[in-house]
Amino acid sequence: MRLQPGPARKEGGHVRREKWKENMLLAAWATALIATLGSLYFSEVLGFVPCDLCWFQRIFMYPQTVILAIAAVRKDFAAARYSLALSIVGGVISLYHYSLQKIPFFQNYALSCGRVPCTGQYINWLGFITIPFLALTAFLIIIWLSLAILKQQRKGKKY
Repeated sequence: MRLQPGPARKEGGHVRREKWKENMLLAAWATALIATLGSLYFSEVLGFVPCDLCWFQRIFMYPQTVILAIAAVRKDFAAARYSLALSIVGGVISLYHYSLQKIPFFQNYALSCGRVPCTGQYINWLGFITIPFLALTAFLIIIWLSLAILKQQRKGKKY
């Protein structure tokens, strides 16, 4: 007596691809959630007052916790486009902010950034990890995951 292959075996790569995309979507959501909670910890628990550029970075990170959570529950992989767009803009802001903190040329020509200077560094772990660096890292992770999801989406349409 031979066993009939189940739906997962019949479709093979398609089922694995869907599960992989679900995991990538969850990872992107977890990254956004950790970044959001981390920024809230720095400001609300440790009392670090965010500069204007920090606020702009938050504007592009915070909505992703909601968008990616809904996308993960609904298995809506098209949301990767939106998280990609938000992360690219947020990442550019983070890169600029980090440059203001670490590159003397940018420090010398930095514009006023509100009541808290954007060149200030509340943390400086290992001589290079600052809050904008952490934000940039989170944006880059979400960009990579979003691109991976979109690539798998295109790959799935070919079959």
